[in-house]
Amino acid sequence: MLVIGLGRFGASVAEQLVKQGREVLAIERNQELVQKWASVLTHVVEADATNIDALRQLGAQEFASAVVGVGTSIESSVLITVNLVDLGIEHLWVKAITPSHGKILTRIGANHVIYPEADAGVRAAHLVGGRMLDFIEFDDGFAIVKMYPPKETQGFTLAESQVRSKYGITVVGVKSPGEDFTYAQPDTKVTRRDVLIVSGHVDLLERFAARP
Repeated sequence: MLVIGLGRFGASVAEQLVKQGREVLAIERNQELVQKWASVLTHVVEADATNIDALRQLGAQEFASAVVGVGTSIESSVLITVNLVDLGIEHLWVKAITPSHGKILTRIGANHVIYPEADAGVRAAHLVGGRMLDFIEFDDGFAIVKMYPPKETQGFTLAESQVRSKYGITVVGVKSPGEDFTYAQPDTKVTRRDVLIVSGHVDLLERFAARP
C-alpha cells in the first residue's frame, strides 16, 4: 500500500496498515515527519509526490492502491492525485478538505474521497447524545450503531419488546459482558448490562437511542 503524506490522517492510516501486517511505502516531503515515522513504518521516503518522475523512481506505479493524506494544500492534493491516476493506480483514497475539493478529486479519478474532519464531527454528534457507543453511517441514511439497551428492552426477549415493529430498526446482535458476540434471534433476551448492535435508518436509530 502506498501512503502519501504523514500528517495526522496519513500517519494514522499508515500505522494501522503496518499493524495489520501490510507492506507500506510512505512518501513525505517534510524531513522531520520522515524522521519521526521512520522507525514505525515499513518504508518511509522523503520525496515530493507532486513530481511524477519522483513517484516513478520510487516504483509507485507498482501499487494497486494508494492513500493521499495531504491536507495542507488543495493544489498539492490535486497534483498528487492526477499523478497517481496517470500512473494507473486502480484504487485511490484521497483526503478532502472541502466539498468542492472532493468534487475536483472525484472528477480527476479519485474513486474514494474521504472527509475525516467532517465524518468525525458527524460521528461525535451522534455519540455525545447518550446511549450510542459507536456509529457508522453508510449511503442513503442507513447506519449501524453500538448502544446500550433502552429500559423497555431490558429483561425481555426481542420478540417480547417488539422493537422492530415499534421503531423500524433491527437488532443485529447482542454482546453480554464476558461472553462472545451473538447474532440476535427473536428469543434473544436482553439484560441491563448488554450492548446492542442495531441497524436501520439514522432517524429511526436516533429515536430508538433516545428512549429512556
